[in-house]
Amino acid sequence: MPWIGFAFVMGHMSISHIARQLADSPSSVDITGAQMVLLMKLSAFCWNVADGRLSEDKLSDFQKERRLVELPGLLDYAGYVLFFPGLLAGPAFDYAEYRKWIDTTMFDLPAQVDPSKKPPVRKKRKIPRSGTPAAWKAASGLGWIGLFMVLSGYYPISYLTGQSYMDLNFLRRVWVLHMTGLTARLKYYGVWSLTEGACILAGLGYHGVDPVTGKVSWNRLQNINPWGVETAQNTRAYLGNWNMNTNNWLRNYVYLRVTPIGKKPGFRASLITFGTSALWHGFYPGYYLSFILASFVQTVAKNYRRYFRAFFIDPSTGSPTTTKIYYDCLSFVVTQLGMSFVVAPFLVLQLSGSILVWSRVYFYTIIGTIVSMAFFASPAKQLLKKHLEERQGKAGAKLTRSLSQDSLSGREPVLGVSADPQREIDEAMEEIKAEVEARQKRKAA
Repeated sequence: MPWIGFAFVMGHMSISHIARQLADSPSSVDITGAQMVLLMKLSAFCWNVADGRLSEDKLSDFQKERRLVELPGLLDYAGYVLFFPGLLAGPAFDYAEYRKWIDTTMFDLPAQVDPSKKPPVRKKRKIPRSGTPAAWKAASGLGWIGLFMVLSGYYPISYLTGQSYMDLNFLRRVWVLHMTGLTARLKYYGVWSLTEGACILAGLGYHGVDPVTGKVSWNRLQNINPWGVETAQNTRAYLGNWNMNTNNWLRNYVYLRVTPIGKKPGFRASLITFGTSALWHGFYPGYYLSFILASFVQTVAKNYRRYFRAFFIDPSTGSPTTTKIYYDCLSFVVTQLGMSFVVAPFLVLQLSGSILVWSRVYFYTIIGTIVSMAFFASPAKQLLKKHLEERQGKAGAKLTRSLSQDSLSGREPVLGVSADPQREIDEAMEEIKAEVEARQKRKAA
């Protein structure tokens, strides 16, 4: 069973996480980073093999594409597991993608693409020329690392717990907290850009050709979108642009796998996904503080977007009003500063240090979240809803939901962070109640 393989690799990695934590050297480079990548690849491989044993009518389109009907040879398997460009820091990918790269079927043009749109290749290679996009990725990666080396001298993580941090005023402390988080992200931007560039150069980053323009896409293994993170106006976009391959793995090989066939994912799927994501990162208390708070922040952000954003959209045309720029700017500032507070424990790691850093900025995100949850639990929520309905009614049209709104209303967790913890709690209570009633009926019978 694939769960046996998953339990083994997770258990093996957990031992390494515990050893690293006992050594009390979180900044040192050890094997856990490479193990985190291997866990995603090996657990996905187990599921792909299991899917190959099932009939296609029981599989989703994604599963049909990635299933393995026959086991690969030892050399192919080792090549997949130890693929050097992504061995130490990712990106992770499925064996089916690796196999298509090896036999070059990945580069076959779909029937709907005009043969004249075929991208240029070098001599007899089937892999399109990838030197330029790979070079751009490498250059950007080196740029991110260079920026990290410069800023890390100004914004070290240790400064947040030092006494000199308290010599600053509140606004200055919030700014330093944000810049410290940004500086920490820069090294990930750099490493992930470099490894993605290596995969692009090898050809594995190929993601098809635009049938209209003939432009080649090289984002198959994109793991980070720095612009998407740093300009995000809501928490779901912020998390969705970070560690993208891990998010895909959690969705396809945890969240949807624990859901029985024919049923919709519910509380148990979200809880298991949350636990998997947390354990995958390690056992430092800071990880869990960030995950839990992020769940509630995301719920509040979704409510603000649902009940306030519509006031800045023309209900007749669905176009932004002239004042929407103010909403966008405020959303950007709140999201960025709020998430800088949320991820602070991810940097400090220790429980006492995390609480200390939060207290030094007066728990501003926690207080804001509690106040917001109280607001949306009050009659004010219904009043907002009434005003929205009246506004749309006067325009004689129903406000069309945008794609971004639809994504925000999704039930799926992002990086294990629940999209709506209140709903998850309600579903848990309903499941417990149903189980109790079922047992009572069995006893009565």
